[in-house]
Amino acid sequence: MKRIAIMTSGGDAPGMNAAIRAVVRAGMDHGIEVYGIRQAYTGLLNGDMSLMTSREVSGILQRGGTVLQTARNEEFKTPQGQRKAVRRLNEHEIEGMIVIGGDGSLRGAMALQKLGIPTIGIPASIDNDIWGTNMSIGVDTTLNIILDALDRLRDTATSHNRAFLLEVMGRNCGYLALMGGILGGAEVVVTPEKALTMQEVAASMQDAYTRGKSHAIAVIAEGAPYKITELADYLNSHDTGFEIRITILGHIQRGGSPSAFDRLLATRMGVAALERIVAGESGVMVGLDGRVISNVLLEDVTTKTRPISEEYYAMAYTLSR
Repeated sequence: MKRIAIMTSGGDAPGMNAAIRAVVRAGMDHGIEVYGIRQAYTGLLNGDMSLMTSREVSGILQRGGTVLQTARNEEFKTPQGQRKAVRRLNEHEIEGMIVIGGDGSLRGAMALQKLGIPTIGIPASIDNDIWGTNMSIGVDTTLNIILDALDRLRDTATSHNRAFLLEVMGRNCGYLALMGGILGGAEVVVTPEKALTMQEVAASMQDAYTRGKSHAIAVIAEGAPYKITELADYLNSHDTGFEIRITILGHIQRGGSPSAFDRLLATRMGVAALERIVAGESGVMVGLDGRVISNVLLEDVTTKTRPISEEYYAMAYTLSR
């Protein structure tokens, strides 16, 4: 194998650039040309790719986002679009693909694999919702952003005897909300998997006030069954003892320089992905299994859902008392 391509797809995640850098430099060490595809599957269909050298990846290790950019594409989801993608790869004499991204991106990688393109996946999703890996690229950085926000909000909440509702990302997976709640000392956590009713949230707030707490914090995943504004209105109409305030972190959770953990994880996964494809492996994702980078079949990754341990839910409840 002499020439491969790499793309970042789906939502951006801190550490993607570190993974790109690792793949390119490990490729150079193996005498392999690495072509970067701009704007994910959209760029692939348009043939928008170019050779990446040491110069292109110099100084990107500490940068958030992705230098290759990312975009969503409906055409690639069709059989015609997938055949067009293979044609574009053949036109550029690309012999293999490395795809960095979340669940949808890895489904695309699986589609290329089925059409005969050797493909390796690298998990990058701040929600940590990808099956087969303990952690995905970007999760640690995002959690630290959430914790910083929680620490700051608590200072203000305590000063004014208020309750803050903090909305974090997690449309289908509540990992960020749950971990943020545990590590940030929240009184309430609401996730898509285990959603408290608004009555239960109000009861927890009232209990915190009755026990003499000077503040209360609720971390709400964006995939909760009700909007955070609806919850705030409900709490304001039911005397909890606290003034209610809302903070929505939004896309601030995605940006910024990756943490040391994410830089290391992305680098290890990037090198491992390149080594796998050089060794002739295909149809797998590199994942973190304990301290080891292991192989996980893309077929399993794209058909299974990563659950959140019940132990963490129990811990969140115990520590909120």
